[in-house]
Amino acid sequence: MAPITTTRYIEAPPESVFTVIADIGNWAKAVPDVVKIEMLSDTTSGVGTRFRETRLMRGKEATTELEVTEYIENQRIRIVADAGGTVWDSVHTVTPERGGTELELSMDARPHTFLARLITPFIKPMLTKALAKDMDAVKVYCERS
Repeated sequence: MAPITTTRYIEAPPESVFTVIADIGNWAKAVPDVVKIEMLSDTTSGVGTRFRETRLMRGKEATTELEVTEYIENQRIRIVADAGGTVWDSVHTVTPERGGTELELSMDARPHTFLARLITPFIKPMLTKALAKDMDAVKVYCERS
């Protein structure tokens, strides 16, 4: 599956936007579908941070373990999960733009089981919609703060 990429212009400083996407607690406040965060590591920010996120997906709760694998303050954060036979690799990039911020999210899915290889292409439309919804929620949250 080709990566899914979505971008939003946010009328807020890049540092403020980065704080929302890189601080797991702020992320949970910004994205209404996230119903619970459980920290799994001693670190709560930066590379090595591990956490369990529970969110509503199509009316049901789904829980995924995630890890921050790249963290460049006020620029980029990469969060990776291995779930359902697929490695989900998400990169949020923050760029100063027109007095505000351009926030880009790119998610790559690398299935590594036979079943996941069959299913992943069919769930791309649902994922695209869910990622856009998350980005819209972050935009609203950052512009309100």
